Amino acid sequence: MTIALIRHGQTAWNFERRLQGTTDIPLNDTGREQAATVAPRLTGDWDVIVSSPLGRARETAQIVADALGLELGPVYPDVVERHYGDAEGATAEIVRENWPDHVYPNLESEESVIERGLRGLDAITRDYPGQNVLVVSHGTLIRLTLSHIAGEAIPPLENCSISTVEPGESGWTVLESGDFRTTPSLENAFNGADAR
Repeated sequence: MTIALIRHGQTAWNFERRLQGTTDIPLNDTGREQAATVAPRLTGDWDVIVSSPLGRARETAQIVADALGLELGPVYPDVVERHYGDAEGATAEIVRENWPDHVYPNLESEESVIERGLRGLDAITRDYPGQNVLVVSHGTLIRLTLSHIAGEAIPPLENCSISTVEPGESGWTVLESGDFRTTPSLENAFNGADAR
């Protein structure tokens, strides 16, 4: 069994360098074009595609499903993006002015994000035993979950990057992290915080 974690395509807030979090911002036209590039980069056989419930992830999943002729499976709330609390919608400039320490009121902890990410992977594994599953999710959730599994910091992931993991007797293994980098990461603008 292999699980590919795909970061959704670009949104207007990604383009505007705003912290996005759980705010449900749709794909923009660039994001739809990016989603169309995913299918040709996926090697191997895939059985199903699932996603976060947020619209940008769901639409990306639908575009990939249509391109590959796959069933669009259910949503998994545990793979939704990190909640950035009161900073959602803020630009890097607003963050610097109001939260230079990047401690935002009502910010979801990294530990909570990692716990959700692992729980989501486990749920998908139970629901699709022995199958190869595509999961469309979000930059921070994927990055923090992969970093925890790998035991080292995974660099920021660009829109529509593909990372792969597989389960084993001793836990998860990261096979690849982010195959698609074309522009400097938006994360740099937030000094360690994703705009995902």
